[in-house]
Amino acid sequence: MATGAVVGLAVYAISQTGGRFLFVITGAVAGAAVVIGADLYRRTTRLTEIKITVPQLSELTFVVNNDARHVSWQLFVETVTRVSTQRLNDDEGLLREALTSLYGLFATTRDILKASRPSVPPSSGMTVEYLAVMFLNKELRPFLAKWHPQLSEFEAAMPGSPESAWPQAAECRSELRQVQENTRSYVLAYARLAGVRDAEAMLGRRVSG
Repeated sequence: MATGAVVGLAVYAISQTGGRFLFVITGAVAGAAVVIGADLYRRTTRLTEIKITVPQLSELTFVVNNDARHVSWQLFVETVTRVSTQRLNDDEGLLREALTSLYGLFATTRDILKASRPSVPPSSGMTVEYLAVMFLNKELRPFLAKWHPQLSEFEAAMPGSPESAWPQAAECRSELRQVQENTRSYVLAYARLAGVRDAEAMLGRRVSG
């Protein structure tokens, strides 16, 4: 109600104004409209249709603009630089560090999505936000929900013991490798949407095989 009253007063004041001041107000409104229109144009221009195959989701069609490319680039950088895509052999690294890294990736991905403007779903096609949410819910969440409590229970029961003494260590590492391999597909999809070249080279060796 208060906002409506203020707007009403402003409209009335403008209607009672004449001369140069009226031209100033009109120019300001026109300028604001141009800025808003330019921003909308920037967000919707350079639409590109891209077909991407993610084994876990089959083939998907995306229609991306500049904003979607920017979000895809952020997601690519955050994901490609973590242990989530880097091979971890049985005699390398620590599972605790890997799980912590994946938790960090989960939180960062969610923060990127929250901070970005939501894409308007095209009439035919998916958005980068959809891809990222599927990655969180189909890959990271199930793995972390299963193994974080079990590893924490072992650490609490056997403080100071090496992870190799954990009976489920081998199984956890095996499932981690599968998550890493699946994550690789999402990373390459982010790269395609962002227009990144030589993404395979940045990823390095595959995490399985």
